[in-house]
Amino acid sequence: MRALAIAATGMNAQQTNVEVIANNIANINTTGFKRSRAEFTDLLYQVERTAGVPARGGEAVVPEGAQLGLGVRTAAIRTVHIQGTLDQTGNQLDMAINGLGWFQITGPGGEVMYTRDGAFNTNDQGQLVNLDGYLVEPAITVPIDSTKVTVNQSGQVYATVNGAEQELGQLTLVTFANDAGLAAQGGNLFMETAASGAPVAGVPGDPGYGTIHQGYVEDSNVDPVKEISELISAQRAYEMNSKVIQAADDMSSVVSKGIR
Repeated sequence: MRALAIAATGMNAQQTNVEVIANNIANINTTGFKRSRAEFTDLLYQVERTAGVPARGGEAVVPEGAQLGLGVRTAAIRTVHIQGTLDQTGNQLDMAINGLGWFQITGPGGEVMYTRDGAFNTNDQGQLVNLDGYLVEPAITVPIDSTKVTVNQSGQVYATVNGAEQELGQLTLVTFANDAGLAAQGGNLFMETAASGAPVAGVPGDPGYGTIHQGYVEDSNVDPVKEISELISAQRAYEMNSKVIQAADDMSSVVSKGIR
């Protein structure tokens, strides 16, 4: 009975949906995290009667055919790149992007990676790094004897040394034609793919680029109320598909008993 297989694809799809929601909820307090959404498409259709073919006698055409859908499949798990709220931390090395753009990070293998997580610090050599110790690009080195670090909205970094202010460098942001095409690597890091397009670097505050806010980090864009609502909906859909399987199994049992 085809209903068994069709409902099974529905249960599998809703299981994936719940797993995506679970990951969103688990990262509700992850800095710079972007929620994901499972996208589904229907499967191929089995044609029982084709629309538009000549009717009996050939005097007219069939206005509607008979097509039976064979279920659902997961088409994509889309990352929703909506701005999160900015949370003031008081840490002078924390930075949040308000608008479009990504920070550039040098990964463990020397590859360039991208993040919205601006919870930065300095390593033992005074270089600006993320929480995993990877260098921020362009490289910024804070003098050990500096008493204050200032970052303006255009990404210019200054340090106060012996009462005098000196410029340390210029932070840049990159944008992509398709942010959803970036590949998540964990650790709040993403990598460029053929789907995302090549990164385009620019100065914060320029047209098409966000501004940098010192002393803030960007919170996760996960909405707890929405996620709970989506979870309940997925749970109900899973239960409904299981009911279909149970009903189809009961119908098969009736046929089997009748044959005996």
